[in-house]
Amino acid sequence: MIHKHIDYYVKHLKHDAPASIAVFLVALPLCLGIALASGAPLAAGLIAGMIGGLVVSWASGSQLSVSGPAAGLTVIVFTAIETLGSFEAFLVSVVLAGILQLLMGYFKAGVIGAFFPSSVIKAMLSAIGLILIIKQIPHAVGYDVSFEGDDSYMLETAGSSLKELVGAFGTISIGATIIALGGVFILIVWDSSWMRKFTIVRRTPGALMAVIWGIVFNLLAFNISPSLAVEAKHLVSLPIINDFSQFTELFVFPDFHILSNPQVYIVAVTLAIIASLETLLSLEAVNKLDPLKRIAPTNRELKAQGLGNILSGMIGGLPITAVIVRSSANVHAGGMTKISAFLHAVWLLLSILFLAKYMNMIPLAALAAILLYIGFKLVNPKQFFQMYKEGLSQFLPFVITIIAVLVTDLLQGIIVGIVVGLFFVIRANYHSSIVMLREGDKYTIEFKKDVSFLNKALLRSLFLKIPENSHVLIDCSRSQFVDHDIMETVADFIKAAQDDNIEVEIKGHCTSL
Repeated sequence: MIHKHIDYYVKHLKHDAPASIAVFLVALPLCLGIALASGAPLAAGLIAGMIGGLVVSWASGSQLSVSGPAAGLTVIVFTAIETLGSFEAFLVSVVLAGILQLLMGYFKAGVIGAFFPSSVIKAMLSAIGLILIIKQIPHAVGYDVSFEGDDSYMLETAGSSLKELVGAFGTISIGATIIALGGVFILIVWDSSWMRKFTIVRRTPGALMAVIWGIVFNLLAFNISPSLAVEAKHLVSLPIINDFSQFTELFVFPDFHILSNPQVYIVAVTLAIIASLETLLSLEAVNKLDPLKRIAPTNRELKAQGLGNILSGMIGGLPITAVIVRSSANVHAGGMTKISAFLHAVWLLLSILFLAKYMNMIPLAALAAILLYIGFKLVNPKQFFQMYKEGLSQFLPFVITIIAVLVTDLLQGIIVGIVVGLFFVIRANYHSSIVMLREGDKYTIEFKKDVSFLNKALLRSLFLKIPENSHVLIDCSRSQFVDHDIMETVADFIKAAQDDNIEVEIKGHCTSL
């Protein structure tokens, strides 16, 4: 299913080309902001974004996943650069982390992704949507403090994010607010069913129109009413490249002399594990968002990410993961194949080489409008009602995961969600594995599926309910596995039953006697 012919990509190009522009507009400020927060050169974020699109997209088996620098790794990267003494030394760890990810892919470590419960993945998407909304409101009103943390709480706590949100309303820029509100309005209208009837609307990304609106408004405000114009510090800030030599200066190469330092290997292992977990989580989320419900192979994804990190580390890029915000932007913009992820990297490259002067005219408030709209679509209020209808076993892990992600960070929140989900799985298994039926003084205790030591307490409680002078059939013929503790419990009951004149009949192999 993952091997597609050229005709497949050509057929969907009309969807992928516009979607790639939306992904590019989301990725551009995040690449720059994440590099800034990581204490790395700004170009390192752009290089990672380009490698994610130009290389990883084709090596990956996912049609919709977008890879690039992740906000979730900023703290690790910042600390590692300080620990190792230079960015060049850190790049060696990135290369080694990529090699480890390749090995993880070949050793089938991607199977871990199948163990993330559906309710937890849906909660992760809703939580990221809420994070985007919380983090983008300050940018939307002209209070740009930290664009790099916009798709994760890894860098900042929930408390500081909420403090930033409250603080933003004390320094509102009217011009930025108008740009953001206008951008959101354009996106809503552009995505409406009656507007989608027009071919030109379907083929022009709403994100591009929101950006054009922001640029035009700011230019008009600058000439007509300067008080409404957005300040330069609230605009995109790309490095200006005047000639090819300046372009080559963006690339930094690893210092392999650092290989004698044990810290290099510790950083590499940390990067490989965290980046792989974030990638697998993102991949599962994209599988849920994919309108065609295609399933991406997890082991191939780890190999693709490993290849990407080796190349990124070799030429001065940040560590790469599959990233959910850019991937969801791809889905919501109508992307259908990996061409959209590839093209978004082409636009990144062209923006560095030829378009930096024009890209630096984009107000961050216009980009905030795009992310606000994506955040709302990820939250999807209808999903809360849907999860509630599916029962507490789905609803509670869903809600608890959202809260945990918001008050901690993405990985910790997911771990909490998995633990809660596991509790409900054990609880369901506990009650459904063994049942007892009664007809007069005849009892049947039936093992309906595999029975483990977790069912020991339940089995003992059923045995205690059987009165004297009864007949008991213990039927374990439908079980493929019966734990040794259960066998011992059955054997103990058979011995004790003689004292109460209880006749015991065994069907299947469920006793150690």
